[in-house]
Amino acid sequence: MTIYKDPTRPVAERVADLLARMTPEEKFAQMHAYWLVLSPDGDHRERTDLSDEFSGATQQAALAERLKRGAGQITRPLGTHIVAPREGVRAANRLQRMLVEETRLGIPAMFHEECLVGLLCKDATLFPSSLNYGSTWDPELVEQAAQAIGQEARAVGCHQGLAPVLDVSRDMRWGRTEETFGEDPWLVGLMATRYVKGLQGPHRDLLATLKHYVGHSFSEGARNHAPVHLGYCELSDTFLLPFEMAVKLAHAGSVMPAYHDIDNVPTHADDFLLTKVLREQWGFDGIIVADYGGVSLLHQHHGVAQDAAHSAALAFNAGLDIELPKDDCARHLAQALERGLITMDKVDEIVARVLAEKFRLGLFEHPYADENDIVLQSDDTRRIAREVAARSLTLLENNGVLPLRGAPRVAVVGPTADDPLALLSGYSFPVHLIISDMLEQTSQVTTPLAALREQPGIALTGYAKGCHIIEKRMAGAPVFPGDSGEKPMQQSPVSDDVSLIPEAVRLATESDVVLAFVGDLSGLFQSGTVGEGSDTDSLQLPGVQQQLLEALVETGKPVVVVMTGGRPYHLGGLESHVAAWVMAWAPGQEGGHAIADLLTGKREPQGRLVVSVPKSAGAMPYYYNHKLKSGGTPYAFHFGSRYPFGYGKTWTTFRYGELEIAQARVPMHGDVEASVTVINSGAQPGSEVVQLYVRDKVASLVRPVQELKAFGRVSLAPGERARVTFRIPVDMLNFTSRDGVRIVEPGEFEIRVGANSGDIRSRGTVTVEGETHELGNNWRMLSECYIEQ
Repeated sequence: MTIYKDPTRPVAERVADLLARMTPEEKFAQMHAYWLVLSPDGDHRERTDLSDEFSGATQQAALAERLKRGAGQITRPLGTHIVAPREGVRAANRLQRMLVEETRLGIPAMFHEECLVGLLCKDATLFPSSLNYGSTWDPELVEQAAQAIGQEARAVGCHQGLAPVLDVSRDMRWGRTEETFGEDPWLVGLMATRYVKGLQGPHRDLLATLKHYVGHSFSEGARNHAPVHLGYCELSDTFLLPFEMAVKLAHAGSVMPAYHDIDNVPTHADDFLLTKVLREQWGFDGIIVADYGGVSLLHQHHGVAQDAAHSAALAFNAGLDIELPKDDCARHLAQALERGLITMDKVDEIVARVLAEKFRLGLFEHPYADENDIVLQSDDTRRIAREVAARSLTLLENNGVLPLRGAPRVAVVGPTADDPLALLSGYSFPVHLIISDMLEQTSQVTTPLAALREQPGIALTGYAKGCHIIEKRMAGAPVFPGDSGEKPMQQSPVSDDVSLIPEAVRLATESDVVLAFVGDLSGLFQSGTVGEGSDTDSLQLPGVQQQLLEALVETGKPVVVVMTGGRPYHLGGLESHVAAWVMAWAPGQEGGHAIADLLTGKREPQGRLVVSVPKSAGAMPYYYNHKLKSGGTPYAFHFGSRYPFGYGKTWTTFRYGELEIAQARVPMHGDVEASVTVINSGAQPGSEVVQLYVRDKVASLVRPVQELKAFGRVSLAPGERARVTFRIPVDMLNFTSRDGVRIVEPGEFEIRVGANSGDIRSRGTVTVEGETHELGNNWRMLSECYIEQ
């Protein structure tokens, strides 16, 4: 048997054997993907720009000829268009069979799909957003969700999922805020690590993709693709930390660079970040794949390359392995070689990594998916999606009206109450396809109105939409608009029609309680009010929703606000006038049930904020772990947050005892141990997320006012108490020095324990003793929490 076809041989031997047999053209083919509209009869076509028609017969013949050289990856075989899963798998198998049986060397392709909020394909389960994942403060549940998503992905033959997003939220105006786990780097890293473990499974037979590497969320003005202004110390402590955790703790299989530049260096061409940090310092052993079109932008937008061949050379020399979603620049690699821009040794190094991953995944032995064994929307998967939604709902205000009791007459009002798309984020299948003007696939989504109609114990007086957010959903701005002045100004699709408000007011006056559903609509590239390319300049509710809320509050009826969407909006001063306010984010297909269960008291509000809710857009960028001088001098009146990171009300109240520090002085290589007693001081059972923050009192570099280092959830009956003990490795008190290495300095650290970052209940001080310690590669990144009841 040929060495590379023998599964008993070591991967390195198989790679060397196959690499020695390949022509340069066959090697180049492994360094890019094809973005195709697949067909079960083999009549595959290249996906083209929205404004173009599909390729003609001549181009089809050219595609068939190019495919004979092989392919590194196939881009989103089931997520590119609306296709029944079984038919999609059959079409993908047909293409794979051609690659395996009709090419000279028979190298199979890897198939990748989007997997952030569920597998992005028809009929897959529509999970809640990343903000919902984070808001659960439950890493184990996040791992379960990712595991369920991974099972659906494997069922359709997916080998790589383009998730999770490890961007650390910094500015609510940024449209991709909905894709983040929140604003704390350690919490983002913890959630991402568990997501990667769940998606990849114990054998890494499905690759998770860490993105967007790195700092993408701190763009200039919170605008899509805009430059990032960061020094390395802050980049490392805030934005690199989650990636480092997911690489080292979860053995992540892939990384995707971001579109922006940092200090004038585009990340797709940054050999320091892609090779020195990621591979050499951290030991990353997977593949680096381009964000869609990211290589082309090196010459099209960034202006650091002359042409496509030059862009390809820059990216691959920096550390890239595969260009996605197609071969815009990789097709010019032969020219780059001729011009001396890249060497064949570098090409061999890259192709060896790609082939090694294919061998390790078992693609050569099992290249096909079973079209008769596709399980989507299982009862267990839907249950997990509903559980994530339920545990993420966060109660910001409540004057006692919730939960609804005594069979009240309830008016349901608002543009998001009965819109299934309002429960979904931008990387869900139905929303993602709006950009292509395709039909919405939302039959599996239960809206809040539909769920409330099934709830006993309340009497719905009716439903009034109240206003529109966007009257007609359609494709928005170009994917990469730029600002050259050659394109027409984009017109906002948001509605300013107030004609529906009077009917909503009339319905409210006939009811005991008003449930007002407001928020935004996710949509890519300005086809919505939040999402990739849908950035904003205001944190006022889109359209005329503020006017609607003001009119409802003026009726004197108690108004319960349920906000869904991908970023938090303020209520324009109504925060103290509404009866209750629930932040639901984008809770997915089961979100309507979760919301109805919370409103009627079947579930308690367990969510805690993972992003601070700012007072206004003028407070941006704002995050709880800022530096002391961030508020300005004098302290700016618009700075800060009424609802800070970690905040969330419950049906009950909790009292904290004094913080007990096990050792006031700890050695440099030891642990900080702190305990606190928590008592349910209310009349209802409930749970509390006890949070531990640390402040470095004196350091050689400026440090944040406080940083989350540990947390734990405790559930207590009325009057019940529990002792919560945290153990934090001293390693976690590190920061990045000007030399670019993580260090821990001796000195005093204030330990703070409380209900959220703005409600610290007890404090203590620990002194770390010893000499300044430079951390090794395998430093301790995780704290522990123990609960005794």
